[in-house]
Amino acid sequence: MPLSTVGTGREDVTTTPWPVPQERRTLTVLFADIVGSTALTERLDPEDVRAVQSAYFDTVAGVLRRWQGTVEKYVGDAVMALFGARTSDGLDGYRAVRAALEIQAALERRELPGGVTLRVRVGVATGEAVVDLAAARDGGHGMASGAVLTTAARIQEYAPPGGVVVCAATHRATAGLVEQHALAPAALTGKARPVDVWQVTRTANPRPPRHHGPLVGRRRELATAVEQLTRVAREHRPRWVALVGPDGIGRSRLLAELRHRLPAVDGTPVRWAVGHCPPYPEQVFGPVAELLRDLLGRPADDAAGTVAARLAALVDGLVPAGQVPATVAALTALLDAPDRSAVAGAAAVRRVLLALAARRPVVVGVDDLDRAAPELGHFLHSLFAAATARGLPLAVLATHRPDRADHVPAPAGGHHRVELAPLGTLHSGRLLRLLLAHAGQPVTSAARMVPLVAGRPGYATAYVHASALPTGDPSVRPTEPPLPEPLRRRAAARLDRCDGPHRAVLMAAATLDGEFAASAVDVLLGWAAGRAAQALRRLTDAGLVRSGSHGGHVIVDPALRRCAYDRLPRMLRAEFARRTEATRSAGAVRRTGTARRAQSIRRAGVARPAGTRHRTGTGWSVGADRPVGHPGPVPATVSSPHGREARWQAAAPTALRSPPAPPHPPPGAGPAGPDRQSRAPPPPVRGRWPSFPTAAGRDRGSSFPGAAGPDRGSWAARNQGSC
Repeated sequence: MPLSTVGTGREDVTTTPWPVPQERRTLTVLFADIVGSTALTERLDPEDVRAVQSAYFDTVAGVLRRWQGTVEKYVGDAVMALFGARTSDGLDGYRAVRAALEIQAALERRELPGGVTLRVRVGVATGEAVVDLAAARDGGHGMASGAVLTTAARIQEYAPPGGVVVCAATHRATAGLVEQHALAPAALTGKARPVDVWQVTRTANPRPPRHHGPLVGRRRELATAVEQLTRVAREHRPRWVALVGPDGIGRSRLLAELRHRLPAVDGTPVRWAVGHCPPYPEQVFGPVAELLRDLLGRPADDAAGTVAARLAALVDGLVPAGQVPATVAALTALLDAPDRSAVAGAAAVRRVLLALAARRPVVVGVDDLDRAAPELGHFLHSLFAAATARGLPLAVLATHRPDRADHVPAPAGGHHRVELAPLGTLHSGRLLRLLLAHAGQPVTSAARMVPLVAGRPGYATAYVHASALPTGDPSVRPTEPPLPEPLRRRAAARLDRCDGPHRAVLMAAATLDGEFAASAVDVLLGWAAGRAAQALRRLTDAGLVRSGSHGGHVIVDPALRRCAYDRLPRMLRAEFARRTEATRSAGAVRRTGTARRAQSIRRAGVARPAGTRHRTGTGWSVGADRPVGHPGPVPATVSSPHGREARWQAAAPTALRSPPAPPHPPPGAGPAGPDRQSRAPPPPVRGRWPSFPTAAGRDRGSSFPGAAGPDRGSWAARNQGSC
């Protein structure tokens, strides 16, 4: 049968070679199959069958292209597609479900040859699989391996004709974004227990998130934002206030707290209108419609007659009497269908907000502005510009990530950013204890969770929620709580925003304990010396890596580090461990040789070469040329070519320092007997004193077995210059 070519956007784009050829990824699989295809092919002529199949595959291909899916294979008249195979945005499950719903709707609308009507069952499953990144493109058969592929094919059999069913993991990932109801557990072939499945019917109406948790450690940010909003009311000068921070930092929680803390300014009530931007907005003016609903103070499911009455009461006195019917009609159309055709309704909302600001202070809040369509940006900027021109007390309070790019030129002046920094250790511990107590869990777990939340309140909430759920995942390290699914999705999206070499650096560094050196990453990846340092500088600029206390590097987000570690296949983890151990063993052999050489010099009774180390009561120190047993300290004027090694040795962590050498033998003792001092000393040992290993465990004067030859070539040759 003909196979349609599917161009699927960023899923199949290969811009740079991938140093890590395979990854363990959490992806979502969509499996669609035609109902009654055997009877259809028996009834139709082969040419008609071919025409129907071509139309069917082209329809499915167009939908997958829109939602950035990758076709893994065609199985007869079934299609299997992957979401998140090469890059993830944290919403792979949602995109797959939206694609499944759109496939059903597109097939119902399309007229197929011969008047044939096709009904399709679709199953969507989320789970872990090993992905061949080089084959992660359309038609790349065998690009992924894992039970999740079979699960998607099996659960689609339980979908009704024209229906979509999802597994438990996809259900959790799309909760609140789509409407779904539970079906009877499905007994799948090969599964020991029945599998829970849900049927998805449509996308859900966007509802503002609720925030009932405590607000801890945000006194300064809260005071700054309140001051900016208060100045709007007192000075009648519009301001654009942005609450900026990474995901999980508490932007939405602070927005909700500001609304609660600022109901009035100097006795004058403040009119609030807050909208939330859902991911992948199906209706571009949806947040504007939510602003209108907030002004009306009504739920989204009021009767049509009640809506018209509320709208008439809202605009009464705000627009001329002759324009009331037209304004109400435009606002009603916006609430019914806030798509691109609702331009008149959005303009009516803008006029209403400006008229309200002429009477009292108005705050227009928009949560997750970085998810919004460009039409919402134009709406907000035109609203802000009009309020600025009229001198109205109107504020725009928006939340978004730091990397948001605003393509609409902002009006000059009146902008203020409130940066949300991670919470400190004390505030993080207090927040965790409050959340654990509220959830009825032991507060002693807070000490174990504090290093994992990285000062982000959203992470703390996710860990507390996940700690109440049973887990049987054998891949989770027993010493740490399991990484919650929402945090794994966010970390995967953040990791995939890096290109291949920088992602490989993070994945290799995740196998090293705590603080790591750039040279250690070079060793693991088989790169030339210095290449990892260049990548780490860019990762530091991006906020993913920071400098450590001992001159190395640390991955900032523990969730990102765990996600990067879990991406590595077992074989690659073992190879990295082998290279690390080989480097440490080589360093240990050189340290042993150094100690034996020093002992031979001491026994010979000769002066040490300048810069060599001797044992003192407090550790190792660098010595000048002097006889063994010289009691004096090292002169300050003595310089040594090996001072860098000694300085590193003094500053290095205890675990990285070399083991102490045996104490100096007393004069007159040793194999030479008591008369050793009377013998003529042998000639001094010449040559370079062996260098001390660096923090990465790699000696300057040595070569790592994988730094050259086949090991290095397999990694570096095809990736040279890709950073």
